[in-house]
Amino acid sequence: MQENHLMLIPRPALFSFQECIWFLNRNYDDCLHTIRDATVTKAVAFGSNDLLFKVREEGAFLRIEVLSGAPDTALKNQLVDYVTFWFDLERDITPFYQLLETDPKLAYMATDYKGLRLMGIEDLFEVLCWSIIGQQINLTFAYKLKRRLVERYGRKIEYAGEVHFIFPDPEVLAGADLAELRVMQFSLKKAEYIIGMANVFKTGMLSREMIVNEPDFEARQKKLTSFKGIGVWTANYALMKSLRDSAGIPHGDVGLLKALQHHNFIADRKESTKINVLLSRFKGWESYLVFYLWRSLAPK
Repeated sequence: MQENHLMLIPRPALFSFQECIWFLNRNYDDCLHTIRDATVTKAVAFGSNDLLFKVREEGAFLRIEVLSGAPDTALKNQLVDYVTFWFDLERDITPFYQLLETDPKLAYMATDYKGLRLMGIEDLFEVLCWSIIGQQINLTFAYKLKRRLVERYGRKIEYAGEVHFIFPDPEVLAGADLAELRVMQFSLKKAEYIIGMANVFKTGMLSREMIVNEPDFEARQKKLTSFKGIGVWTANYALMKSLRDSAGIPHGDVGLLKALQHHNFIADRKESTKINVLLSRFKGWESYLVFYLWRSLAPK
């Protein structure tokens, strides 16, 4: 291990690394990271530079160690920024906890899930593909489809007898074979949407920077939904995970509706008025509330 391959990020207040990596796991088979011994290992690409790194807690810090790759100062800074975004480390979530504690049905979350952050996916292309994959199917099957796609088209880093994958580039998926995706059990529509989305990014018609530069949430949503395969649910999920837009609420999400029923906020999943009233009480923190409600569906 080289000392110049180590980086430390100060751990913010109201942060739990254990809660965050537990949410990343939740007993699903995610092919884009490995969690073992209170450590998360992940491969990531910064341009043409592929890095394998691991993150664990060390005292008052998060300790990042590069396992494969030769990062210079600029790459190390990019990696620190990547981890900071991934774990949402720069956000003070105290106001959110104060709102939780005002609601008798939700107050327990401030204790039971203390320190959980909204785990992000900075790559807009990846999060849109993941949203498309997950449409109208259960999470277990969605993760299986994702693994098949990534193992076939993604790059990989081999280290210590294990293989770590990076989500495929748009340039690669743009050339994916439709028939092959169908064999992988992608529906025809999903296969077409993913290849089409890859072409949109490949040709520069869409990028994360374009969406960031839109003036407000409505403009961002409108821009995203102008592309085939991106409906309101997919657009809002992407804005929630990739831009951390507080208004990025995946309305109609089955898991969200289930959690709202479990907490007795609604009796029927069509009670949109009651849902909107609840969300209005969490202005600026709507996406965090959604994330914590999802967390409530996966008890330890």
